[in-house]
Amino acid sequence: MKKIENMAWRFFASVRLALFALLILATTSIIGTLIPQKNPPEFYVDAFGPRTAQFFQMLDVPDMYNSWWFISLLLLFSINLIVCTIDRLPNVWQMVVMNNLDTDPERLKKMPNSKVFLASGEVGALTGVATTLLAKKGWKAQHENKPSGTLLFSQKTAWSRLGAYAVHLSILLIFAGAIIGSLFGFKAGVMIPEGGATDTVYETGSEKPIPLGFSVQCDDFNLSFYADGATPKEFRSDLTVRDDAANKTFSRSIIVNDPMDYKGITFYQSSYEPMQGFNISITNKATNVRQNFQIPFGQKIHWPDTDIDFGVINQQVRSRMGDVASLKVWFSNGQGEPNVFWMDNNAIQAITTPTATYEFQASQVYATGLQVAKDPGVWTVYAGCTLMLIGLYVAFFLSHRRVWVYIDKDENEGRCRILVCGATSKNKIAFDKEFAALVECFTQDSTFQNA
Repeated sequence: MKKIENMAWRFFASVRLALFALLILATTSIIGTLIPQKNPPEFYVDAFGPRTAQFFQMLDVPDMYNSWWFISLLLLFSINLIVCTIDRLPNVWQMVVMNNLDTDPERLKKMPNSKVFLASGEVGALTGVATTLLAKKGWKAQHENKPSGTLLFSQKTAWSRLGAYAVHLSILLIFAGAIIGSLFGFKAGVMIPEGGATDTVYETGSEKPIPLGFSVQCDDFNLSFYADGATPKEFRSDLTVRDDAANKTFSRSIIVNDPMDYKGITFYQSSYEPMQGFNISITNKATNVRQNFQIPFGQKIHWPDTDIDFGVINQQVRSRMGDVASLKVWFSNGQGEPNVFWMDNNAIQAITTPTATYEFQASQVYATGLQVAKDPGVWTVYAGCTLMLIGLYVAFFLSHRRVWVYIDKDENEGRCRILVCGATSKNKIAFDKEFAALVECFTQDSTFQNA
């Protein structure tokens, strides 16, 4: 039984398993990027054919990142990271916290980075001088008396050995954030016509209704075009949020790349749709009485309690989407012949009749397309990404550097022998330069002479 347990442990602690899982995850992620996700089944039949579409459905390719096999791969990789960390971290931690003053002086002599000096004086006095020289180069030393002399030790960034394990933890945090977002978040969309409101959005792909818990109203939609008059330049939605439960109401304008956030739900400006209708505003200039209407195309409309009738009887579009460039208006207040005229969309036209002057403003009705997303795991993902950057920097650009100075009395020569040596966990070239600078510091001091 113990042998089986050891085999299982070695399997999950294997670096080969980590490389295999990473390769499969990377490959499937490329597939998930190339094949559009969360589209209706008809889309895949039209794009790839019936047989391929059926194969995709069997493997949950249209919703690959939520499929059982992709989540199983993530779980396998996560277990591998955890087991690898548990298996290797104790030894690494021992290197971080170990007492390097227990190092055998005989072992120090075999280090590749070493230099021997001779000096006159007592061991205690020379220990003080060596400690000062080390501090001059940024090495804060500790010392311990040995049977035959004194050993000094100093180290830098011992914790850099933990950089790889910070990366391990960051990957697990990113996975956890993704799972939290998948289980408790959603991606949805909704079209809201001007003047309309909704308290429900519809999940992308499945069109499943998702209640918001508050209502969002589109007060106004503004669209601007480039010089060609047909290519949209910018579109902006003026939204009002009403939350009766919180007794809160506020308004906010959004454009592309400038979303609105409320209660952890983000509303992005993603699209728009021209409607077969118009927003009309009529003002009697003599009385300053103003009335707003939202009317369909091609119908006669009556202003209640007045003699005014009007309607949009023709239109010219500027794009294939149906954006209206100009419209033809019929207007009558019962006095004389009706006024018939063309005007630009979203313009103001003065209308003069025998008894009054009116200001007529017309603009096409639009529906704003909002992408709605809730991702409670996003801050966990951000934390994981930040930790990963820190861990990668520590793992690749920092190293655990150690320096020893051993001072003992040479009874035959009546002088002290000083051994300066060091080691690094990685980046040996940089450490060689740092060690050479330290040796130079000892060389320039008149107390020490080259052996």
